[in-house]
Amino acid sequence: MDLEARWERIARHAAELLTAEEIRALLGRTTRPRAYIGFEPSGELTVAHLITARKILDLADAGCDVTVFLADWHAWINEKLGGDLARIQEAGRAMRVAFEALGAGQVRYRWASELVAAPEYWARVVRVGKATSLARARRAMSIMGRSEEEPSLDVAKLFYPAMQAADIFELPVELAYGGLDQRRAHVLAREVAHHYGWPVPCALHTPILSSLRGGTRMDPTGETGEGKMSKSDPGGSIRLAAPPEEIAARIDGAFCPAKVVDGNPVVELVRYVVFPWERRFAIERAEKHGGRIAFDREEEFVAAWSAGTIHPQDAKAAVAAALARIAAPARAARTVK
Repeated sequence: MDLEARWERIARHAAELLTAEEIRALLGRTTRPRAYIGFEPSGELTVAHLITARKILDLADAGCDVTVFLADWHAWINEKLGGDLARIQEAGRAMRVAFEALGAGQVRYRWASELVAAPEYWARVVRVGKATSLARARRAMSIMGRSEEEPSLDVAKLFYPAMQAADIFELPVELAYGGLDQRRAHVLAREVAHHYGWPVPCALHTPILSSLRGGTRMDPTGETGEGKMSKSDPGGSIRLAAPPEEIAARIDGAFCPAKVVDGNPVVELVRYVVFPWERRFAIERAEKHGGRIAFDREEEFVAAWSAGTIHPQDAKAAVAAALARIAAPARAARTVK
């Protein structure tokens, strides 16, 4: 794969690149750039994880040396699964099984508990903390899904942003990947790198999927979101391992106003999941309703949807069928387990 093909594979379906020029230069310097994405293991995966799983595969296909970082200590600090480290690690093992079933078996999996065992790691955390104001650290706490104004924040949660930035340097990472909700952590790492003269990591962000209830609202920098699909809101999400009938029922009840694109979770599923995985989107309709229609480009679908030529129920049925197909390997792997 030549440089342009590698660039296209990495950049496609991205919401933000920090920066495009830096990532291109990285690809020009090495055929095996080190990339990573970090996850807090915190329960069952949702179909929103199909966005990150697809990008992990894109990065690997483009020649990146990809690490999937299972941030068990971070989840412990963030009180996921009741702060039970054993349950968190079990969730991390299940996450690995799901990603491997989806094709990410060739990437490296590492645990935060591996890094924290080394004194050098905590020296790095301290250095990051020394280069970060308390106010800056509190603002970065949005990466945990928490507000800096929460009255019950404990001191351990203030370690989190410095730890996430330190992870990038200790692994080490040249290209940090995550959803837009991880932007502040990656920007913090870049700022710290400039402060100390360390190698500056590039960053890649993919979109955030709205809750099925509708209406992800992003701030102007894209750093925080309300109403995103989350396993903590079962009514607004779909389990990755859900059977087809459960997927269909969830999608059938989803917010999906005709002609509306922004904040429409069904339209986002087409754009952010179906097209990246299947490269096309087909809707089966009765002949009296126009018959079968297929789109090979996202832009064609969005134009047709915006014009009102697609009925929401037809789109919902097609999305449910596509999600069932895409998630089938992960569902089968969980069943076998």
